[in-house]
Amino acid sequence: MVQPGFWDDKETAQKVQQKRSQLQRAVTTWSDLNKECEDLGAMIELAEEDEDESLIAEMKSAGTELKEKVAQAEVKAMLSGKSDFNNALMTINSGAGGTESQDWAQMLLRMYTRWAERNGYKSEILDLQYGEEAGIKSATINFTGDYAFGYLRSEVGVHRLVRISPFDSNKRRHTSFASVFVYPEVEDEIDIEIKEDDLKIDVYRASGPGGQGVNTTDSAVRLTHVPSGITVQCQNERSQFKNKASAMKVLKSRLYEFEMEKQDEEKRSLEKHKKKIEWGSQIRSYVLHPYRMAKDLRTNVEMGNVDAVLDGDLGSFIQAFLMQSKSQGVEE
Repeated sequence: MVQPGFWDDKETAQKVQQKRSQLQRAVTTWSDLNKECEDLGAMIELAEEDEDESLIAEMKSAGTELKEKVAQAEVKAMLSGKSDFNNALMTINSGAGGTESQDWAQMLLRMYTRWAERNGYKSEILDLQYGEEAGIKSATINFTGDYAFGYLRSEVGVHRLVRISPFDSNKRRHTSFASVFVYPEVEDEIDIEIKEDDLKIDVYRASGPGGQGVNTTDSAVRLTHVPSGITVQCQNERSQFKNKASAMKVLKSRLYEFEMEKQDEEKRSLEKHKKKIEWGSQIRSYVLHPYRMAKDLRTNVEMGNVDAVLDGDLGSFIQAFLMQSKSQGVEE
């Protein structure tokens, strides 16, 4: 960065700056943890010498806080995949079951946006297809922040909800499904060529809850990449131009992941956890009746406070998944 002419190419300079910031944050995390360990060691020595009850209480509190920070750093250290540092694009699709599953898909959308708020990530809804009566048929969300894809790739699969249906007048228990998949947002320096001739572009009027129109112009955009069959759509913006740009970003990421799955053996671990998005390959169950429990079927991690989970408390599930993936990777 101190070389003459560094700022002549602003685009390259910005990328170098971003890389430097990423590395600096990693170094700062290590330095801060090291300093806190030293400070805690000094505090323990003082507590042993003075037998000060208030100092002992402070020492225990500092130890608990440091333990949590170290655990978070350990999880982050496991995020070493090629795309783990990238932003993430998530798609949520409701399963069979109409209103029940569409309401469950909307609950998942809230869960992930709350997770983003809790962990300092920015979330932006790029596309939202509402159900006829309630809930959503599908959603596409962009999560922005360091390691967004690394964390959220643990959520790929089918999610199952068991509850007394709020839409059933007989108050019967229902099981609903929704699928989630996560793609890394492709960095600008990765060249994904999309030929105009390979695209089918449809424009239509954006719709809101119950199918009502939310715009007077055909601003929503659907892109179909004919060779791969991949279809993406965006209706979040009022501008057709902006919606097309967002849809192209999603399509580029989908195509990148599609190509990597075909060519790169390192992506096989992601494919292994992805399974097939079918109703029967669920990765996690959320039971609200007759008992209350959220359980990950891959790691067997359970949480009794399912309300907290649905409010975005996913840390235990994500950490266990990453640790399991890491250990399986070492064995292989």
